[in-house]
Amino acid sequence: MTTQTTAPETPSAPTTGAANSGLLGIPAATGRALATGGSVLTIVATFLSWTWTADFPGDLTVYGYPGGLQVLVLIGGALTTLLALASYGIKGLRWLTPAGADPAIKLAALATFATAWYTVLAITIELGGAVNLEPGGYIVAVTSLTALTGALALPFQRPEADPIDPDSTGWEKFKHSLAHGWTTTKAVFASGSPRPVRELPSYAEILIIVAVLALGLTVFTYGIGTEYDELFVGFLILAGTGFAALNKAGLIAHASQITARHQTITTFGAFIAAALFPFTQTDDQYATIGVYILIFATVALGLNIVVGLAGLLDLGYVAFLGVGAYAASLVSGSPNSPFHVHFPFWAAVIVGALASLVFGVLIGAPTLRLRGDYLAIVTLGFGEIFRITANNLDGTSGPDLTNGSNGISSIPNLDILGFDFGAQHDIAGFTIGRFANYFFLMLIITAVVVLVFRRSGNSRIGRAWVAIREDETAALAMGINGFRVKLIAFAVGASLAGLAGTVQAHVTYTVTPEQYLFAGAIPPNSAFLLAAVVLGGMGTIAGPLIGAALLFLIPNKLQFLGDYQLFAFGVALILLMRFRPEGLIPNRRRQLEFHEEAEAPTVLGKTGA
Repeated sequence: MTTQTTAPETPSAPTTGAANSGLLGIPAATGRALATGGSVLTIVATFLSWTWTADFPGDLTVYGYPGGLQVLVLIGGALTTLLALASYGIKGLRWLTPAGADPAIKLAALATFATAWYTVLAITIELGGAVNLEPGGYIVAVTSLTALTGALALPFQRPEADPIDPDSTGWEKFKHSLAHGWTTTKAVFASGSPRPVRELPSYAEILIIVAVLALGLTVFTYGIGTEYDELFVGFLILAGTGFAALNKAGLIAHASQITARHQTITTFGAFIAAALFPFTQTDDQYATIGVYILIFATVALGLNIVVGLAGLLDLGYVAFLGVGAYAASLVSGSPNSPFHVHFPFWAAVIVGALASLVFGVLIGAPTLRLRGDYLAIVTLGFGEIFRITANNLDGTSGPDLTNGSNGISSIPNLDILGFDFGAQHDIAGFTIGRFANYFFLMLIITAVVVLVFRRSGNSRIGRAWVAIREDETAALAMGINGFRVKLIAFAVGASLAGLAGTVQAHVTYTVTPEQYLFAGAIPPNSAFLLAAVVLGGMGTIAGPLIGAALLFLIPNKLQFLGDYQLFAFGVALILLMRFRPEGLIPNRRRQLEFHEEAEAPTVLGKTGA
């Protein structure tokens, strides 16, 4: 079945003909007007009251002041309006749609419609019927539906159906119909390649990078600070579909091109933006989530060396985090430690990283001659052996080293150069609590891990890792010492996990064996770490960081689902792997592997980035 998705020279201009008609039987000009007018009226509707009672969270009873979910619908309506106006070729807005406006309008209208109708249905269900809706609720339902109807009437390149055998059975004809329907649906939202972004003065491109980072910080802060379940679900709907709309418009590709020209500035700016996060919070509650996200992300980035660069499937990687945490806790002054010593932090870091490195070499040396599933099974066994061993070193089943299932508790807070990480500090008029202190420390360690990943990936050993990942037999034939190269990857990845484990021990106060499972509802565990790498994009820096943040934040916010939490989370992962198997931020090489129709890059980095 063939699908033509190449955008015309003027993607936003209405076209005629059966091959370029809309999904609905409405003239293109009428559909464009409906999409524009509906989105404008949706914005107006957010300033009306949607319900008469304040029992629904967010207080949607006020006129003239959007609140809660109304703000999300307002943002979606504004995005749809801007894209629709850009499709008319209005001067000053053409930069919004470098890859064409129509697919982006459809996704933006869909995001607004889904958020608005989710809110209306939530009010109806939670408050006991549609009688609890005020006129604003009915109006926003109609206007958002109008905008979506108009957007779906915009023209697109229809695919031609493959011929079907007249002698086919009814089931075969049904499957053929479904396949053609799915291909048509993909064509509805297909966009062309964005035009190349022209080079701007350096200061202008740096300002664009600052704006992108500020937008990212704002979105993350809003998402992590959502106060009730309905708002977070609405945020997920709008953020996911809205990001897809910006991607179809070509803005994400343009932003990527600009940041690629200033990689050092972008990396530095990203860490500055992350450092500002605690100052956006009024208490230490969300800094707690932030520091755990950084621990999870740092370990995932270390695993990315093993899996993403070297192509080694490690299912017991969380054990290296545990080795580092246990080693640091034993020398950090805990009363449960049999050694009764209190090393300074820099020494504890060295002990934790070296202990994980030694275990990485000891486990890797006899097992790295295996490949594929066999290596995965051995590493899975190592992870379970570590947990069981730590559980048995309680003085009864074995030597008294780890205090068994009770673990090493009462680990004191860090004190570096007189700075007590367990106390509150006032910085520039802001009160920084305990978890914010550890957030800054973990941010520095994350920066070190990013530097190691970036430098090693661009080095000779990094190129050898990629060669082993792509074709180990060919790499061996070219003279690469496969065993030594893989062992180095295993050792480096293990030591980075141990580095993060030293901070985790002090953050959690207690280190127990049950923290380091293969799979569980609470990350970090080996399954979640591997999912973070695959979800974010193997072989990249930003991919595992974003994947880890999403995998930690979303389950934390979906606790209201109860027993269905992991089910919903698993369904979301399956859908993502089905429709974007290369990950959220893939390197170009993996993107070409999964999407053969994509254009080959002019320049390909050493690690495929």
